[in-house]
Amino acid sequence: MKPIATAIVVAACILTPFQVFAQAMGTIANAPQDGDLNGSNFTYPWPVKLFQFSSQLQDVEMAFMDVSPVGEPNGRVAVCLHGKNFCAPTWEATARILTGQGYRVILIDQVGFCKSTKPKSYQYTLQQLSYNTNSLLHALGIANITLIGHSLGGMTSIRYGLMYPETINEIILVNPLGLEDWKALGVPYRDIETLYASETVSNYTTIRAYQQATYYVNTWDPSYDVWVNMLANIYAGTEASVFAFDQALATDMALSAPVIYEFGLLKPRTLLMIGDRDNTALGKQWSPPEVQEKLGHYDVLGKQAAAAMPNADLIEFPELGHAPQIQDPDSFHAKLLGWLLA
Repeated sequence: MKPIATAIVVAACILTPFQVFAQAMGTIANAPQDGDLNGSNFTYPWPVKLFQFSSQLQDVEMAFMDVSPVGEPNGRVAVCLHGKNFCAPTWEATARILTGQGYRVILIDQVGFCKSTKPKSYQYTLQQLSYNTNSLLHALGIANITLIGHSLGGMTSIRYGLMYPETINEIILVNPLGLEDWKALGVPYRDIETLYASETVSNYTTIRAYQQATYYVNTWDPSYDVWVNMLANIYAGTEASVFAFDQALATDMALSAPVIYEFGLLKPRTLLMIGDRDNTALGKQWSPPEVQEKLGHYDVLGKQAAAAMPNADLIEFPELGHAPQIQDPDSFHAKLLGWLLA
């Protein structure tokens, strides 16, 4: 744990007739800006801070960037949650667009990912990730947010919206995981040790091959390499083994914790932004062919999710894949701002 604290936060509770949510006690600290931090040596576009707190009987650090508005503030805060194979800087272009519109933007690395602590043992749940995020925001004195989540970050955003609806102005879900229940559709169980073994062999070649086929519709632009290298360097970094284990735990979490059955309970105003040619499905690669055929049809899943959520709009990108904010940022941001400012 780093000793350079700039603020201390006291635990608090949000009470409703049926729920009690306590925020974790923690400290906000400045992080070293150069070199290795929790297994990542990637250079972030803005200063990195650390939310240092106790979770599951261990001290952990959650890295984040707190980006101020450019020009006249609009009084709103956007919080961006990364996907499993990405980190907070993936949202840089979106953050620059939003700060230009007056938003304060918080870019978070979840525990176990990127520049945050890599626990040697951690019970990963979408509730825990949401609780950690809410505790950070409480530490920063932020009461209401626009929540933006991509992929696993989108799945986490759905859970966050179910847990903390009173804190959310709107949710934007960018090709979120969890629009189907993979295990109910036939994905076989894979144990943690097997998942870990597959994570340990991840490198630039394997990561690019997966992302090219899934995220970018079998196309490739050299600008995508920065995100592949960002991830590959963690898999080869100073905490490679424990990072691979945490990634195995995160995969098991997502497979075991469907959110699809609760779409009808999601209260906040919601926007689904879907690259229709996305074919992401956890466990697809180890499923039999007849199961693979049923999985990852985002051109259908987006429409089904929007119909199931009581206050949802849908924007589709017919020719884009899993990461429309990277594949076609101009179109993505125009649609995003059009909805937010409507």
